[in-house]
Amino acid sequence: MEQADIDVVSIEGLTIETIIGVYDWEKEKKQQLVLDIQMSWDNQRAATTDDIDDALDYALVSERVSTWVAEKPRQLIETVAEGVATLILNEFGVQNVEVRVAKPGAVPNAKNVAVTVRRSVFDSPFG
Repeated sequence: MEQADIDVVSIEGLTIETIIGVYDWEKEKKQQLVLDIQMSWDNQRAATTDDIDDALDYALVSERVSTWVAEKPRQLIETVAEGVATLILNEFGVQNVEVRVAKPGAVPNAKNVAVTVRRSVFDSPFG
């Protein structure tokens, strides 16, 4: 299948409360992260069968990502983005993923700060 034939399943604005940051005060108070996730997935079979078992279950992905992000404190949103991308590639059979992690209010004069990573199973030495 050529790259142009690959569909995208998106999760936008997934909001998760977690301990995130490098400063002492950040390690004591949960903050909000907002994730946008785009995953390559061939939707043709699911569209034909109308069966969730043939689809990329975005509710399950959202639940798994939320659990992973909230399960332990981390210092950097870069760590969160990389970890979420790895989790999705390893657990959901996705070939390519883009993960944007935003931390609203992290910089006083900025509405938002964010990092975006794009990963593929082909980037991994194990892929």
